[in-house]
Amino acid sequence: MHRLAFVLLSTMLAACAVGPDFTKPDATTPDAFRMAESGVNAVSIANTPWWELLKDQELQKLIHTALEENKDLRRAVASVEEFQARLFIARTDFAPKMDLTSNAPIFGRKTNFLFPGFPNPFNYYIQGNLAWELDIWGRIRRSNEAARGDLLAREENRRAIVLQLVSGVAEGYFELLQFDMQLDIARRTLKSWEESVRIAQARLRQGMISKLDADQFEAERANAAAKAAEFERQKVQKENQLSVLLGRNPGQISRGHSLTEQVMPPDVPPGLPSELLQRRPDILQAEQDLAAATARIGMAKADRFPKLSITGILGVASPQLSRLVANETSFGTAGLGLAGPLFNAQILGFQQRAVEAQARQALAQYEQAVLVAFKEVEDSLVAVRTVREQRTAQLQQVEALRSALNLANLRYKGGLANYLDVLIAQRSLFEAELALMGTHRLHLVSVVQLYKALGGGWTPEDHSPLEALPVASDGGKS
Repeated sequence: MHRLAFVLLSTMLAACAVGPDFTKPDATTPDAFRMAESGVNAVSIANTPWWELLKDQELQKLIHTALEENKDLRRAVASVEEFQARLFIARTDFAPKMDLTSNAPIFGRKTNFLFPGFPNPFNYYIQGNLAWELDIWGRIRRSNEAARGDLLAREENRRAIVLQLVSGVAEGYFELLQFDMQLDIARRTLKSWEESVRIAQARLRQGMISKLDADQFEAERANAAAKAAEFERQKVQKENQLSVLLGRNPGQISRGHSLTEQVMPPDVPPGLPSELLQRRPDILQAEQDLAAATARIGMAKADRFPKLSITGILGVASPQLSRLVANETSFGTAGLGLAGPLFNAQILGFQQRAVEAQARQALAQYEQAVLVAFKEVEDSLVAVRTVREQRTAQLQQVEALRSALNLANLRYKGGLANYLDVLIAQRSLFEAELALMGTHRLHLVSVVQLYKALGGGWTPEDHSPLEALPVASDGGKS
C-alpha cells in the first residue's frame, strides 16, 4: 500500500503543466534602419552611459537629483518590491501549509460530551492541521510563472521611467537654455529698437520723417517687448516643470554651459535593429506582460480539473487540562483530499476564455510596442540628420542678416536709404536669431530622443530583481 502511494505521488509530481508554454513572439526586423547614415557601423549610441552623452556637469547634477528624488520613480521602485513579495508568496505554494489551533474553555462548559478521537469546543486541545496540494496539473507552476512575469514587467517599467527621467530632464534643461538665450536676444533687440524709436521721434519732431514711420518703429519695439515677456514666462514655467521632475518645490534651476556650448557626439550610430528588441524597456515590459498572461491561461485550465491534496491532523485533547499530555489524549489522521468543480464548471470555462482574451490583448500590445519603437527610432534619426543641416543653413542666414542690418543702418544714417530697409533688416535678424536658438535646442533634443528611442541609459549596476530571490524548485515542468 505504501509503495503504491509512493508511485502515485511520483507520477503526480512528474505530470506536465496544462496550458501553453510561453514563446517569444516573432517580430520582423529590417537589416538596418532606413534613416541611418550610410557608412556608420559603429557600436550603437545606446551603449553609451548617459553621463558620457550629457557632459554638462550641472545637467548631470540635476539628473542625479531626479534619480534620487523623483516621486514617479520611487513609486516604480516600490512596485518592484511589491511584486518581489508576491513572487515569494507564489513560491511558498509548493510547500505544505500547516497551522496550529488551541482551545481552553476557561469560561466553563455545559457538557463533557466528546467525539471519539477528536477535540470539540469543550476540550482543552492543541491541534496541528496539514494541507499540501499536489501540483498535478501545474496550477502552482503556472502561478509562479505569472508572478515572475509580473515582477520582470515591473522591473522593466522602472527602467523605462529611469530612461524617461534622464531624457525628460535633459530635454527640459535644453529648453530652459533656449529660453535663456531667446530672452537675451529679445532684450538686446528691444534695446536696439528703443534706440531706433528715440531717433525716429527726434526726426519726427524735425519733420524729417512722417508719423507713420515713427509708429512703425514703435510697433517693432512693442513686439520685441512682448517677446521678452513671453520668454520670461516660459523660462519660469520650465523651471517649475523641472522642479517637479527633481522631486522638489518650484524654484530656480542652476545652469552650466549655454545652449550653443553644449557638446554632442558628431556621429550617432543606431546599431542593429535586432538590438532594439533586447534593449527597449517598453518592449521588454510588454513581453513579460505577455508571458504572465500566457501562464494565467494554464492556471485557468488547471482550475477546471480536480485538486488532489495530502491532508492531516495531529494533536492532543482532554476535558481536563491536567490530563492534556497523557498518552491516551493524542489523536491524528492523514489521507488524500480531492476537490473539483461541479456547478461552477461553466463559470471556470468562461474564466479561461477571459484570460485567453487577455493574452491576445497582451500580444497585440507587444506587437504595437515593437512598431512604435521602430517608428520613434526612424523619426529621431531623420531629425538628427536634417536638423544638423538646418542649423548650418540658419547660421549662414543669421550672419548674412547681421551684415545686411549693419549696411542698412549705415545707409539710413547717411540718408541713402529709408526707414523701411532698416525695419525689415532688424525684424528679419530678430526672427532668424530666435529660430536659430530653437534649432540649436532641437538638435540637442533630437540626439537625446534618439538615445531614448534606442533604449539607452543602462548602468553596469543594473541587475534583475530575480537575482535577489532564492532558488526554488518549480516542480519540474516537462
